Amino acid sequence: MKKILIIFFCIIVQFSTLIAGNENNPIGGRSAALGNASVTFSDFWSIHNNQAGLAYFDNITAGFYYENRFGLSELSLKSGAFVLPTKSGVFGLSMNYFGYSQYNENKIGLAYAKSFGKKFSVGIQFDYLSTHIAENYGSKSLVTFEIGMIAKLTENLSIGTHFYNPISVKLNDYNDERVPYVGKLGLAYNFSDKVLLSVETEKETDIDPILKAGIEYRLIKEIYVRTGITTKPFVNTFGFGIKLKKLQFDFSSSLHPVLGYSPQISFIYNIK
Repeated sequence: MKKILIIFFCIIVQFSTLIAGNENNPIGGRSAALGNASVTFSDFWSIHNNQAGLAYFDNITAGFYYENRFGLSELSLKSGAFVLPTKSGVFGLSMNYFGYSQYNENKIGLAYAKSFGKKFSVGIQFDYLSTHIAENYGSKSLVTFEIGMIAKLTENLSIGTHFYNPISVKLNDYNDERVPYVGKLGLAYNFSDKVLLSVETEKETDIDPILKAGIEYRLIKEIYVRTGITTKPFVNTFGFGIKLKKLQFDFSSSLHPVLGYSPQISFIYNIK
């Protein structure tokens, strides 16, 4: 009974954000452990969180991410991505799948990022979104885009901004329903080569701004520990990462005050 109630509650939340949702979910175990305050990062999962961060990525790399929301497979989020650096910029391909056979949301993204010197980069991604609802409710597909920028203000301080669906594409003619627009602005500061602080604010259509913050500490060269928070509702996050020569593994979890834990895991493999 509890499982049914949680699924019902989460579906209501999805529909309250303009029917099918089509939210721009943050991706990656590192990001999740830091309260998803990752708009300033230049790492593999920038392909989802801010494409401008891909501009400084120089390895042919593939990765996979899985999130089990509140311990329910019906609310799981799966993501895969591939990044290809070239002389003219960095390209990326990503795919997301949220839900299960009766209700699911899919996103396919094609990204491009380029740096302008060592202190400024931009990125853009074109997205194909689709939603499927069973029992003859049908499917809906549409196209939108997202764009981001990152600037290194000093050696230790970076600022990043990202805009998802800035054109607010229409989802349904009924009540002029549209896919939510999401804007993010954040700062990251490296206190040393061991400690990183990341702070970010996010504003979504018709929803009050939320604050996200996280701290990352490098125990040794290969191992990181992380913790973070998000507001509205207040959610605690935590996790750790292991970074080897070609393989990176990140585990994290968030704790919702009502619905409980949502574990996340991601793998990244440097092909070349």
